[in-house]
Amino acid sequence: MPWFIKTEIFTEAFRALPGPDRAIQLQAHRDWVAVQRAADVAIASGFLVDGQRKPGGGGLLVLQAGSYAEALALIERDPLIAAGWVDWQLHEWIAAVGDLAL
Repeated sequence: MPWFIKTEIFTEAFRALPGPDRAIQLQAHRDWVAVQRAADVAIASGFLVDGQRKPGGGGLLVLQAGSYAEALALIERDPLIAAGWVDWQLHEWIAAVGDLAL
């Protein structure tokens, strides 16, 4: 089954939210990922940091799906995407050497 990579960057509107409101939105995303994992979807999500471990590089989500359309339909249900809190891109990843296992 193919692997897909979703990259994202928070929108200015998200960055403008008060800290507690951002935390609620991020928890909704984490809860959504946990539900997918409980349903046996191979999926992992996290954020990117620099050499000093400071965030700001955006987020990365890796998932396995039967097709691009299936992966797209799944991630469009992510609360951060559904609410428009992130600018994002989805790509299928074609392994040239090695593979992933979640």
